[in-house]
Amino acid sequence: MDYKHEILLISDSTGETIDRIFTALKAQFKDFSYTTQQFSFTRTENQIIEILKIAKTKKNSILLYTLVDQKLSIYLNNLSKKNNIPCFDALGELIEKFSKILKKESLNIPSRQHKLNDEYYDRVEAIQFTISHDDGNDLNDIEESDIILLGVSRTSKTPTSIYLANRGYKTSNIPLINEDSVPEKIKINKKKICVIGLTTDPERLIDLRKNRMRSLKENEKTDYTNLKKISEEVKIAKKMFKKYKWPVIDVTRKSVEETAASIIKIHEINRRND
Repeated sequence: MDYKHEILLISDSTGETIDRIFTALKAQFKDFSYTTQQFSFTRTENQIIEILKIAKTKKNSILLYTLVDQKLSIYLNNLSKKNNIPCFDALGELIEKFSKILKKESLNIPSRQHKLNDEYYDRVEAIQFTISHDDGNDLNDIEESDIILLGVSRTSKTPTSIYLANRGYKTSNIPLINEDSVPEKIKINKKKICVIGLTTDPERLIDLRKNRMRSLKENEKTDYTNLKKISEEVKIAKKMFKKYKWPVIDVTRKSVEETAASIIKIHEINRRND
């Protein structure tokens, strides 16, 4: 009997990468019966706990995830083992493990979901690079970026980065707390990487941050949602952008697509001027 499986796709970003990976994975199994639930921007243990609660209410749940934070990844794995729910890192040996769970042999047909070409591989490489360099992670090889986005918290850095990655640009983003948040090699920028500052209206930022805090079930009464503190954050960021002559994009009334289009234009101009 072919049981229906509940696939929970967990990502610490927009979820586009894990969705693509699952699309490739499911193409390897004939008559695979499933439904999916996606959990994007998963970055706290509280969110993991809520996801496991949902998984426990479903029959034949399977967890797939892409989490940069190793501690969070270990926490998810430990909790899933405790509840006897299969859980896999998307970078693991997924096809082999799925074959055992589904009791089906993999078709082992490379590129079954679509034709793979150089452009596709470049895009996958860009996505992997961008995920590992999200939110100030892995600064050691940040000079390999095509684009670096800087901005205070909730200025759409992550979704914009992922969108650019899907267009093939290796994109890093760094949250600004103060000038020390930015590595010296970016300030010097010998490779002339396209560095762009993102800013937004402080009052709009309050709404975004409050929504974020509510989604995490955290206390909203902090400096994180204080107008005076936020205005100061934005002011300091703008001052820094001006100091290092980095182009600035105001994302207050822009969609991610519009912001990305402006970034790509700046990147192309920057490349022509090299």
